[in-house]
Amino acid sequence: MTQTSSTTTTQAITPALRQWIVEQAEAGHDAPSVLKAMLASGWTEEVAIEAMEITLGDHLEARALRQGLPARSPVPEPALAESPLRVDAGDRQVPVLLAMVQPRVVVFGQFLSDEECDALIAAASPRLARSRTVATQTGGEEVSVDRTSDGMFFSRGESPLIQRIEQRIARLLNWPVENGEGLQVLHYRPGAEYKPHYDYFDPGEPGTPTILQRGGQRVGTLVMYLNEPEKGGGTTFPDVHLEVAPQRGNAVFFSYERPHPSTRTLHGGAPVIAGEKWIATKWLREREFK
Repeated sequence: MTQTSSTTTTQAITPALRQWIVEQAEAGHDAPSVLKAMLASGWTEEVAIEAMEITLGDHLEARALRQGLPARSPVPEPALAESPLRVDAGDRQVPVLLAMVQPRVVVFGQFLSDEECDALIAAASPRLARSRTVATQTGGEEVSVDRTSDGMFFSRGESPLIQRIEQRIARLLNWPVENGEGLQVLHYRPGAEYKPHYDYFDPGEPGTPTILQRGGQRVGTLVMYLNEPEKGGGTTFPDVHLEVAPQRGNAVFFSYERPHPSTRTLHGGAPVIAGEKWIATKWLREREFK
């Protein structure tokens, strides 16, 4: 392996370099050792890291496609590259309480104020009905025994309150407002739950093409907690044995770059044991949701 030049400004990520990185990965060398070898050969750290990220990402994607996995899509992503304690959400700085890479799960504190939580509950309460799920067999909706909550949807931008929250979500997750479905509010009474499921639409189901016409795949979810049940009601991720407690004002975000269980985004709403639970959910699509 040789570098293309001796200065940062003229070093380039060449096909030969990319091939060498792939060969090292296939030979079983881990990322730190490959990076160390590149630095010893005169590559700058900035160029070496960029080359590895691009090359290994493309290599893994090509291998996934050969294995029959669906193609990967861009996903919403908060600005966490430098491990900040807080993230700029436009009208407030939101604390980062937890961040996982695989699956991509981020827990935010103080995303909503107490007043905003109360206002969402008050506005949603008169419009509640038995929650429905997307019917991927037909592209419509259906009542499911797996989801025993009541819920409703706000139209996107329906009120100043909804507009403010949607703008905050867009800023926090670096994703356009228009790519979001309408904000949904859900109410869980004692015993109510949402059994583990995936939020993306199964490409193998006959109704999925119809669903995707409105904005493409779902690629991210933000769940916001509007109150605190006395017991139970956490958001669970069974594949990684993680449970997020439903603390008022906090939110949990997770993304899924391909509609496949390999994203490890299986999740559910644990049964409410005592008290009641109110949440607001925002699903994010690949494109403008119409």
